[in-house]
Parts: sequence; structure tokens; C-alpha cells
Amino acid sequence: MIALSKRQSVGDAEICNQVTGQVIRFLQTSADTNGELLEMESVYSPFSDEPPVHYHPAQRECFTILYGELAVRLNNKIHVYSTGDVIEIERGTRHSMWNPGQAETLVNWKVMPAANTEAFLKAMTALANTGHTNDKGVPALPLMIYLLKKYERIFRIAKPPIGIINAFYLILKPVFILRDYKGRLNI
Repeated sequence: MIALSKRQSVGDAEICNQVTGQVIRFLQTSADTNGELLEMESVYSPFSDEPPVHYHPAQRECFTILYGELAVRLNNKIHVYSTGDVIEIERGTRHSMWNPGQAETLVNWKVMPAANTEAFLKAMTALANTGHTNDKGVPALPLMIYLLKKYERIFRIAKPPIGIINAFYLILKPVFILRDYKGRLNI
């Protein structure tokens, strides 16, 4: 595995998704930057799967490839970036990214503003690591709907539209309450 940089900050933490193999080290958190920035380093495993196309309604992202290569789908076009490249993704831009190569990829990843992105990433990792996702790291439909609603200010999938997600949420809300998603899953 690629060694993450030795750079440290207050609140430094590392998570590893045992399903996808992605490792994230938090360099600067929302607490460190008064909500202005979340800065991370992320390791993408070789030949990783493309995640669902998504967008961030109120955040922009900046990725710097420190080592390796990264495939990025931006508005339905795939681009491959390599060491030293910088990728700027403006809010509302539909995208996904994965490692198409045979070696690990290390990126510096900044999200502005930070919002509760750190909590979202930790929740998704915890769900994967406790068997609550499929082999691609995606939760089952009811849990995914719950998460999409909970984190709708920072993360939205491109399909289906938010109106359909909201309708499913209303239909499934009794399930979320009966199964105590909030308390039991600690998300």
C-alpha cells in the first residue's frame, strides 16, 4: 500500500473501507478550519470499481494526483489523470472517480466548504466494514435512501432525481423508525 504523507494536523484520523479498499486520512477537518475546508489524502486500490455518478449541490472539490492515475467521469465523459494533475470539480457537477490502473493511486482531496462530509465518509465506511453494503460498498435500497436524505445537502446521486428519493423516503420513513436506523446504525 502507498504510504500516506507524514503531514499531521489536529484531529488527524484515518479510515479504511474494507469492501472498496479505499483509505482516507483526514488532514484538516471542519473543526480545524472553522467549516471552510476538509482536506484528505485518499488511496484508491488498483482496478477499483466506478462508484455511482453523483454531485455536491453546495461544495466544490479539488483533487491533486500525488501518485498513480485516476479515471474521472465528468458530465458523461471519461478522462484519465496521472501524477501531478489537478482536477477541479465545481458544485453541481456530476462526476465519479476510480483507479483504472494496476498500481495504487494516492490523491490529495479538498472539499470546500467542509460541511458534514467527514461524517458521511465515516458512516459509509462503517457500514461497509460491518456488512451493511454489497460487494461494491453500496448499501441496500432502504438504507441508501435514508443516507441520501440525511446527507442531501452535501451528496446526491445523479439518478434517480431528488424528487423520487424524497418520495421513497416518505414511503420508507416508518421502516427507518421501526428499525431505529438513527440509533442502531449510529449514522
